Amino acid sequence: MPHQTFRYAACGGFNTVLDITLFSLSYNFLYKKADIIVYGFHIEAFIASFLTSFIVTFPIGFYLSRYVVFQETSRKKGKQIGRYFLVVIGCLYLNYVFLNLFIKYFHWYPTPAKIVTTVFVVIFSYISQKHFTFKKKEL
Repeated sequence: MPHQTFRYAACGGFNTVLDITLFSLSYNFLYKKADIIVYGFHIEAFIASFLTSFIVTFPIGFYLSRYVVFQETSRKKGKQIGRYFLVVIGCLYLNYVFLNLFIKYFHWYPTPAKIVTTVFVVIFSYISQKHFTFKKKEL
């Protein structure tokens, strides 16, 4: 296994476990499985839990990717964080779509739905980060 793939798996694995743990804790204990209203907007408990875990894992994921996984990148940090944010927007969208699909339409429990969703999102994220965000700058 290439070193970069191993580092991505290790760092991504840590961040993924943190994400799923925060999601589950938020869903079951912070929001107590109840939907919330924020400034007149109805937010389902599983979406609020996802957003809560995202706030923590987004910066951790960026710094692990930049300084541990894709160390050989030559792009400036500001440009990378912009690209990283674009990929994360794609990941947010995928999370939203898959969570809604699995929970609302397939009637899965939220934590298993989050785990399966994460598999799809991790594949998308790795490919995008490797070939877009942290791609070596062409000379």
